Amino acid sequence: MITPVILCGGSGTRLWPLSRKSYPKQFVPLVGENTLFQASALRLCDDNFAPPLVLTNSDFRFIVAEQLTEIGVDPGAILIEPEGRNTAPAILAAALWLEKGDPEGLMLVAPSDHVVPDTKAFRAATLAGAEAARAGQLVTFGIKPTHAETGYGYLELAEDPRDFAAQPLALRRFVEKPNAERAQEMVAAGKYLWNAGIFLFSVKTILAAFRAHAPELIAPVQAAVDQGAPDLGFLRLAPDPWAKAADISIDYAVMEKADNLSVVPFAAGWSDLGGWDAVWRESHPDARGVVTSEHATALDCDDTLLRSEDAGMEVVGIGLKNIIAIAMPDAVLIADSTRAQDVKLAVAALKEKHAHQATNFPKDHRPWGWFESLVIGNRFQVKRIVVKPGGALSLQSHHHRSEHWIVVEGTAKVTTDDVVRLVSENQSVYIPLGAVHRMENPGKVPMVLIEVQTGSYLGEDDIIRYEDVYARN
Repeated sequence: MITPVILCGGSGTRLWPLSRKSYPKQFVPLVGENTLFQASALRLCDDNFAPPLVLTNSDFRFIVAEQLTEIGVDPGAILIEPEGRNTAPAILAAALWLEKGDPEGLMLVAPSDHVVPDTKAFRAATLAGAEAARAGQLVTFGIKPTHAETGYGYLELAEDPRDFAAQPLALRRFVEKPNAERAQEMVAAGKYLWNAGIFLFSVKTILAAFRAHAPELIAPVQAAVDQGAPDLGFLRLAPDPWAKAADISIDYAVMEKADNLSVVPFAAGWSDLGGWDAVWRESHPDARGVVTSEHATALDCDDTLLRSEDAGMEVVGIGLKNIIAIAMPDAVLIADSTRAQDVKLAVAALKEKHAHQATNFPKDHRPWGWFESLVIGNRFQVKRIVVKPGGALSLQSHHHRSEHWIVVEGTAKVTTDDVVRLVSENQSVYIPLGAVHRMENPGKVPMVLIEVQTGSYLGEDDIIRYEDVYARN
């Protein structure tokens, strides 16, 4: 059996405004009905694979669990990283965790935000590399280039790939992201592959590689795993030793130093969706190169991507050429498609002006459901709050605001100090400033309410928690 190890961090700034730090691209259905994370989990789900091991951060842990539940995938474990330390510590932590159960077992490390249309071919490529991995090779996967891409690192083969069939080949070296001229040369040479950042090796082999090439990582990561604390079905790695681990990628820490490397070519289609231009390519443009979402219309346009992510906002393009236009409820991106990689510069500029749109998604996801701000005034705010069946907000109070709740769908169980009541559709309840209160959904359908806050300060940090079923600090 092969244990998939899915790396589920990252901020995805190049796909702003749909992907943001608070809700990055792997959790969004960018291509197809499932999210990229769900598609990654399903791709590694058959009789040859064990339940996946997922590494993520504290903010995403409930999103990970919820999205796996939606597609019927039961994870083997979900490890919570206290902070991002790059791929080497994350992969080492996964290996140390898996060593407890099966040190001889294979682990397939894959990012959570890639698109691989041909699932059957990908599984076949994985199995093609399994024998080499069991024999002690560190197997990486390289993508047959379709164009001279400057946004990827490359893998130089030590032998002729011939028809790029999925079989282990000798790897000569890793190559950094090239300039345009060098990328053209490498693609023309026919012995270079894109570095997909996907790896297959035995637990025993990768641990030996870390001990040989990055021994300084072993002690802090081992301590973080050993001192990890169970947290509602997750394992929260210990933060103090984790912080002492170097912030370094697996390529720099191990792969570029190892001599037991093999690469399996993959030519059946792949994208890391590293920009809106990649989303355009993977969305099957029409005869004029146009891609539109349900709430977008293109008139006499060429080579253009138009998306509206809000059912209440129609986007119309007329006579556009080489344009990317993405509309969200709180932000709109319009860019020349040749400048797709510069979207991250826009995010940096928004951060400089302290615009919350730079990092915060319009919907704020919580383990109990989500909320969004509808209207924000000087001393008031109106929110829509959706609570999942069985969901419960923390028992809390506020120093600076009072709240009115109006239930518009379902039934809410509301606690206010010592009073507990059921509030049905078209009914409301007032929560005075300072009152200890909680909202729950006791029903079988989502509960929706409108919240009107009034007060001198309306920030989310004005919450004093007394109890929380989700164990949030």
